[in-house]
Amino acid sequence: MIRVFIGYSRAAPVASSVAALSINRRASQPVAITHLALNQLQGIYTRPRHELQSTDFSFSRFLTPYLCGFEGWAIFMDDDMLVVDDIAKLWALRDDRFAVQVVKHNHVPKEDVKFLGKTQTRYEKKNWSSVMLFNCAKCTALTPDYVNSASGLELHQFKWLGNDDLIGEIPHRWNHLADYDPYEKDVSIIHYTIGGPYYDDFRNCSYSAEWLAEREMLNHCDQNTAKKPVKTAV
Repeated sequence: MIRVFIGYSRAAPVASSVAALSINRRASQPVAITHLALNQLQGIYTRPRHELQSTDFSFSRFLTPYLCGFEGWAIFMDDDMLVVDDIAKLWALRDDRFAVQVVKHNHVPKEDVKFLGKTQTRYEKKNWSSVMLFNCAKCTALTPDYVNSASGLELHQFKWLGNDDLIGEIPHRWNHLADYDPYEKDVSIIHYTIGGPYYDDFRNCSYSAEWLAEREMLNHCDQNTAKKPVKTAV
């Protein structure tokens, strides 16, 4: 079973729903998807919202190994993503030498503001934590106490590992940054990191047509088109 945790934002729940659909429509193996909704983490995730926090799951993502009982593997991904490949291919990249595997972006944002007027922050290893393959047994430092108290940089820069050699690398195609990276047709996960087409301000972003088409599939439902017999007057 492929375990996938998707960030859930109360400001844009459609994002995580479309992300989940994009996984399910293309997966060749059974997938168990968990949306990291804060209302389901009461008593586990207790830290107050930080003024620089842009999403509900900025820090709660690091509870993924704990929620898996520190056993096996799990994938975490942001909600502002579209999976256009078989998630089993990402799952097949698991490497027991590492505690976590990520796309090692060299990402320095140029803008100061992103979606919903949120402040854009710049730090080393920016966006590495937006898609993570967790080897949960090697992530035991990520207890609720630690996740609730550690600084954002300690978490997102993987200070909790104590050794960057435990961070493995996965191909860039599994976290392609729309409108940062050069446009490529052959990618596996599209990441609308500045803002996705569910926001009016980003309706014309790169890969918007792909996301909007997936949302249409979310609303799809086959209808009974069989013609009913026509009653005739006696």
